[in-house]
Amino acid sequence: MERNTVGSRKNPGDVEAALRGLFLRGLDGDAKAYRDFLLQLSAHLRAFLGKRLFGWPDEVEDLVQECLLAMHNQRHTYQSDQPLTAWVHAIARYKMIDLLRAKSAREDLHEPLDDDLAVFAESAEEASDAKRDLGGLLETLPERQRLPIVHVKIEGRSVAETASLTGMSESAVKVGIHRGLKALAARFGHGWGAAA
Repeated sequence: MERNTVGSRKNPGDVEAALRGLFLRGLDGDAKAYRDFLLQLSAHLRAFLGKRLFGWPDEVEDLVQECLLAMHNQRHTYQSDQPLTAWVHAIARYKMIDLLRAKSAREDLHEPLDDDLAVFAESAEEASDAKRDLGGLLETLPERQRLPIVHVKIEGRSVAETASLTGMSESAVKVGIHRGLKALAARFGHGWGAAA
């Protein structure tokens, strides 16, 4: 028996045919086909939105659910002579734009503090000193430990992004972070702790 799943197919034409067939059967009253459509569509949307919102897994999952609900509620607007994935992607893009607008509006509510205040001058100098000291400490680590720490812990990149940037596997990135932080902690605990 052939499995009819979108995830097992790579060809976009196969994805379109599988989703469209299930959807149309679902519209004709086949409840199982409609359930299968929603399951396969959620996997398709997760991949589609995940590429565009990389690093925001919670937002991707929320958007998948919003898209499924919108598509269910608007299923009567689908024109059967048009590609289903074009209709699906249009709805997903609108939902994604809504999310980005909402995020932008929330960020606009945060008014920046005046950087010219004297209290920030000292803070900026201390931060510069700390950054220099941290840079010096990190330079003592081997590259396979230093780069993962810099990219993930300092720059805020994901493990997957760091793996792609460095050519390391994701597990090697995690191990590098763990070992590097452990080495730095040992230096703090033994080196400076004894001198203090």
